[in-house]
Amino acid sequence: MDKLVVFDLDFTLWDAGGTWCDCTNPPYKRVNNHVVDSYGSEIVLYPDVRSILDDLKERNITMALASRTSSPSWARQLLKLLDIENYFTYQEIYPSSKIAHFNQLQKDSGIPFERMVFFDDEMRNIHDVGSLGVQAVLVDDGVSTVIVNDALIQL
Repeated sequence: MDKLVVFDLDFTLWDAGGTWCDCTNPPYKRVNNHVVDSYGSEIVLYPDVRSILDDLKERNITMALASRTSSPSWARQLLKLLDIENYFTYQEIYPSSKIAHFNQLQKDSGIPFERMVFFDDEMRNIHDVGSLGVQAVLVDDGVSTVIVNDALIQL
């Protein structure tokens, strides 16, 4: 049976200079192997992110994003510049509750909540999404290979 692995963006997949991406200052540009905003602040993926995404893709596990940023177009620009936008079959990126995001993900994917795992850095989102029956995992300093693998064992 299919699984759906869902990630938040800020403080889960990337660090936008210690703030949320909607508090950065576009335009963004790629400089060598990193992305900077107009003030030169770096937006970087956490160290394990690329290998996590590659591993999940290789295992044919469907991935999605759920972010309630107030600047969806900025988040989409960063996904493109960081070269990770194509990993995600579903992208719920808009200001709303995570419950609305997950209801839409369930509708679009047909995957039941009990077959989803969600990684986020905010406890309120963990509680909200967990109440749907999703395995919701709190991350402190970005998602890591260990955290993802531990969660998938339980899915």
